[in-house]
Amino acid sequence: MDRELAELLDGIGPRLRRIRQDRGLTLADLATATGLSISTLSRLEAGIRRPTLDLLIPLARTHRMALDHLIGAPPTGDPRAHLTPHRTEPRTGNPSVVVPLTSYPGRLQVFKQILGPGQTPPELVTHPGHAWFHVLSGTVRLLLGPGESLLEPGDTADFDTSVPHWFGPAGDRPAEILHLYGPHGDRPDGSARRGGR
Repeated sequence: MDRELAELLDGIGPRLRRIRQDRGLTLADLATATGLSISTLSRLEAGIRRPTLDLLIPLARTHRMALDHLIGAPPTGDPRAHLTPHRTEPRTGNPSVVVPLTSYPGRLQVFKQILGPGQTPPELVTHPGHAWFHVLSGTVRLLLGPGESLLEPGDTADFDTSVPHWFGPAGDRPAEILHLYGPHGDRPDGSARRGGR
């Protein structure tokens, strides 16, 4: 085994521990999410257990990281981010295409979202958390409590999702937004504003 490969393998355990701790997860949390035992995870992080694909793949899935990023493999020369769009067809709300831009479970999430026309009449929903979005293109209709706003490109919305709300294209054309969502009420820095330039 060459020295570079040996150093990479030796660094995987401490790297896995840092990733877990950065995400605020305990070994028990990670064991529940991956189906691996606490002792296996502990031995892997300590470098006692050799990292194998059957251990690393569940960790990569749970952390939503590419395998090469998880283990700290040297870059391949391809700087592209490999983003995976998801099409949603919700029972309530408009169909949309969501492209996750971050992969931090339990923390602030960032999405690019293309909102498609569809729902009439809009049905307001509530859920725990905080939402923020910035309109990139199109016109977005936002219903928030008793109020209604039309947001144009450059406008920003920032609201508590426990307030009844709905948003979608204002007409029959799609709208595109940059969307931040905090599952525990966390919110980005800055204040709510319209015309966020």
